[in-house]
Amino acid sequence: NNNALVNQPYACFYMSISENLELLSKGIPLDPLPEAKLIDESVPHAPARTGKLTQKEKRLALQNALRYFPEEHHEVLAPEFAEELNKYNHIYMYRFRPTEYTMKAHSIDLYPSKTKQAAAIMLMIQNNLDKNVAQFPHELVTYGGNGCVFQNWAQYHLTMYYLSQMTEEQTLIMCSGHPQGLFPSHKEAPRCVISNGMVIPNYSSKEHYNRMNALGVTMYGQMTAGSYCYIGPQGIVHGTTITVLNAGRKYLNLSDLSGKVFVSAGLGGMSGAQAKASLIAGAVGVIAEIDENALEKRYNQGWVKQKSTSIDEVLKLIREAREKKEATSIGYLGNVVDLWERLAEEDELLVELGSDQTSCHNPYNGGYYPVGLSFEESNEMMVQDPAAFKSRVQESLKRHINAINTLSEKGMRFWDYGNSFLLECGRAGADVMNNNNDGFRYPSYVEDIMGDIFSLGFGPFRWVCTSGNPEDLKKTDEIAAQVIDELRQTCDELPKQQYDDNYIWITQAQENKLVVGSQARILYADALGRIKIAQSFNQAIKNGDITAPVVLSRDHHDVSGTDSPYRETSNITDGSYFCADMAIQNCIGDSFRGATWIAIHNGGGTGFGEAINGGFGLVLDGSDDAKRRAEKMLFWDVNNGIARRSWARNSNAMYSIKKAMELEPLLKVTVPNLTDDNLINSLFSDDENNNNN
Repeated sequence: NNNALVNQPYACFYMSISENLELLSKGIPLDPLPEAKLIDESVPHAPARTGKLTQKEKRLALQNALRYFPEEHHEVLAPEFAEELNKYNHIYMYRFRPTEYTMKAHSIDLYPSKTKQAAAIMLMIQNNLDKNVAQFPHELVTYGGNGCVFQNWAQYHLTMYYLSQMTEEQTLIMCSGHPQGLFPSHKEAPRCVISNGMVIPNYSSKEHYNRMNALGVTMYGQMTAGSYCYIGPQGIVHGTTITVLNAGRKYLNLSDLSGKVFVSAGLGGMSGAQAKASLIAGAVGVIAEIDENALEKRYNQGWVKQKSTSIDEVLKLIREAREKKEATSIGYLGNVVDLWERLAEEDELLVELGSDQTSCHNPYNGGYYPVGLSFEESNEMMVQDPAAFKSRVQESLKRHINAINTLSEKGMRFWDYGNSFLLECGRAGADVMNNNNDGFRYPSYVEDIMGDIFSLGFGPFRWVCTSGNPEDLKKTDEIAAQVIDELRQTCDELPKQQYDDNYIWITQAQENKLVVGSQARILYADALGRIKIAQSFNQAIKNGDITAPVVLSRDHHDVSGTDSPYRETSNITDGSYFCADMAIQNCIGDSFRGATWIAIHNGGGTGFGEAINGGFGLVLDGSDDAKRRAEKMLFWDVNNGIARRSWARNSNAMYSIKKAMELEPLLKVTVPNLTDDNLINSLFSDDENNNNN
């Protein structure tokens, strides 16, 4: 019939993709070996790593890499891998990068698997490595300069093979990118358990990490890179939008940011969201970027509206937008220190809000580019002369903070975006400490803006429509909007602002064109909102209104997911901000309450050794079992963090955990008794403390 004729080309195309993806079930391609591949200059590439090894250690790294391959291939592969190690200080195994199929999130039905849970994980992995999503896709880096999915391409092939073979009576164990194997478990267990960068505490330093990563024995998973849950820059767009809006409310006493200027740095994988967030918040966003490719990507995407290589022109554009009260985003191609210093020289204060999203958790290996060096010069110096490059970075950070200090004295409000910017400034000897010299002069955005929102239980809840069909995503948007609208009509006054902000966000999500990669969405919701949205999605799948399973997830940067003293737990004031019980307990608790996969990482946005963070994926398939899992797991996943924050005497968290106990009679949480400050101060005076010191 005519319909069959019309659909035939699509059916053939669909079958062709399916046949190519069958290669995922074959494991590491060995017979024959793939042809050696040249570096593909059409995509960005990671700079060489700094993990210099001794000759003895290089031999060990090569042995570690070759153990993935039968001995008959070693004579061909050994010199090739040795060359990679010498050139990049890491063995990526470029020869094994797949080119037979497009690396992207395909429809879940195309993946060779014995269970949809495994197919969903395969989809999420491929999305993290999509060249339109990942920062350095051929080095398996999703974002943040070094946030990896795997250490090498052999690990990718082996992992996909195991997932294609997995049943619901097995669990895949992933250790820093290495697939340790499928182990017998049971249907209620997670299908995959991931750990990344877990190191004995005394050896959890950047120096040890660089060496161990070069050896091929550990990996930096960042947050959602190594847990397979990244959804492109949309996630950070939402978080940055919420941050800028609430900064305006707190610092400027304004809900309307028309004509107000927000200045920052970075247009990369995560930081690129700042331009779009400025537009959505209604502000004038001015974002500096040293890498022309990164700026052009955001400009072509429409997130950067105007661009210039001239600071004079940037200042002209700022003045025009301020006068017109016009929301815009201006990309400055150049070093942010030059921009800050010029703004500081102006008699007129041209910027009200400021931050920084350079990858300062990795400052000496491409995360921060010092003033006075070009992008290319920096990439060369960081490898050829690391000591000189470190010195240039530290001098740059001193100038950077001096300009910010000048503007702050004029009235600008600045916050650290949890990227270790202030921490690295302090380590560089910059003038960044407060008057008491017991902390930084500027707050972390969690400490000052987002912490109270987390304490209400609101955080970055995400989902991915595994059909790949935009109509399914549109349906989920409509469902989520309805749920949030109902909750904002009946909630208490304290959480109402969050519901209102997120209702606006989700109702405008389609027109803001936020999707990059998988058909995914994010909004901030509390436990009640997450559970109701999940229940509604599951019912819609059961009814056929959504055509395929939906993966639920969240950023690790959430209420309960991360212990990080300079970011997620920076507003914990009982002295426990260096403790990591919450993130560990959260991961363990998710594992036996219904998560499809779980992850626990060392590091995150603040750097190796600076945080412990975890996440999950949960597949909704329309079954009663999925509904039960979602209800149990999501309730725990949020309220664990609220309980910890409540015990630290955060008033919002104390309110929220009491509300949670009213909703769930089985929840019994230890709440703190508050003390009289006058009583405490009478027993330990400041003078006595000073004398003891």
